[in-house]
Amino acid sequence: MRGYGWAGLGVIVGAEALLLTGAPTVARWFTPIVWTGYVLVIDAVTARLIGRSYLTTDRVEGLLVALASVACWWLFELYNAPRFWRGGVDAEGLWWRYHGLEPNLFLRRVGYDWAFATIFPAMFLTAATLRATIFHRARVRPWRPAPTVLAIAVAAGAIGVVLPLVVVSTWLVPLVWIGWFLLLEPLNFRRGRPSWLADLASGDASRMFGLLASGVICGALWELWNYWAAARWTYSVPYLGEVKIFEMPVLGYLGFPPFALEAYAMYHWLRGLLDRGPLNPVL
Repeated sequence: MRGYGWAGLGVIVGAEALLLTGAPTVARWFTPIVWTGYVLVIDAVTARLIGRSYLTTDRVEGLLVALASVACWWLFELYNAPRFWRGGVDAEGLWWRYHGLEPNLFLRRVGYDWAFATIFPAMFLTAATLRATIFHRARVRPWRPAPTVLAIAVAAGAIGVVLPLVVVSTWLVPLVWIGWFLLLEPLNFRRGRPSWLADLASGDASRMFGLLASGVICGALWELWNYWAAARWTYSVPYLGEVKIFEMPVLGYLGFPPFALEAYAMYHWLRGLLDRGPLNPVL
């Protein structure tokens, strides 16, 4: 593993140790610090396995993934507080709320963006690692969705992404984690952008399984590390909300695998707006 990967491992271990000793600065900034360490580690592992990564060969793509991660997560924050301009309860969040945040508003925004910038890179690099190892031989019977199926998925996705903004309800949170991939994955498939649907058409399921598993792994780590941080988030959902693993209600863990598919679809749809030529991404 490259040197920066070992440095990332040191960041994770050091942050954990300082958190346990009660260091207030690390406790407040723990989430972006520890996830930066994770991205360094998993990037180095990816580079070792496939000879490419965001920090070695594909730095521009890595930057674009991080920027898309920030932008897309702010979109999810809008879903969480779709009437935020009213202030008060409407600005607190329907499904998750943050606690123990940095009081300085500028530094708080830095912390938000720093943490948000690690989300997509962490998942995509984890998926690339899994695709190159556990799932490198994952094959299925080739399946090419019919145009009617794609049209239905796009229509369902469009409803799913609009409805939670129009009808403010805690019951609609599942739509947030499936709507965008139903809408955008068929569009990416049709336009020849990187797509796990295109992979399935040739019988290759390695990217899809890698993404699904990366959602599970990163989701578990998000909740594990969040639980001990001083600046953290908690959840409020109407179904089995009191049955939790760490702070996440148990049913919430079902959202992480489709979220990984959604993040991938969102990134490559946005990426396609910048470059319509053929792409050869790390994942």
